[in-house]
Amino acid sequence: MSEIPPDLLYTEEHEYLKPTGDEGVYQVGITDYAQGELGDIVFIELPESGKGVSAGDVLTTVESVKSVSEIYAPLGGEITDANSALEADPGLINSDPYGEGWIVKIRLGDPGELSGMMSGDEYEQLIKG
Repeated sequence: MSEIPPDLLYTEEHEYLKPTGDEGVYQVGITDYAQGELGDIVFIELPESGKGVSAGDVLTTVESVKSVSEIYAPLGGEITDANSALEADPGLINSDPYGEGWIVKIRLGDPGELSGMMSGDEYEQLIKG
């Protein structure tokens, strides 16, 4: 199992939040554990920038060689960017989930929602079961 970046926030649905440096904007993707469970990702349908989402909404679906899976919004806000590089190479989610394989950027609507996220240590305990 690869290392879980300690500076990110995580959900029980295996999404991560990574601060972008732009205040209130977070990069969202799926964890290395999640991409490993999915297998080789062959297609992703990206959401539109400017779309509002609530925590728990379906952000997008990814298709892997094993299945089609939904990716959920870990928090509410506005999608400010979608990673268009994934349209040409969805496998970036497999090869670099915490870097080039990010899915969307969301401007947080309510900073209080961050309190429901897990730390890297808490996430590690979740996946170790």
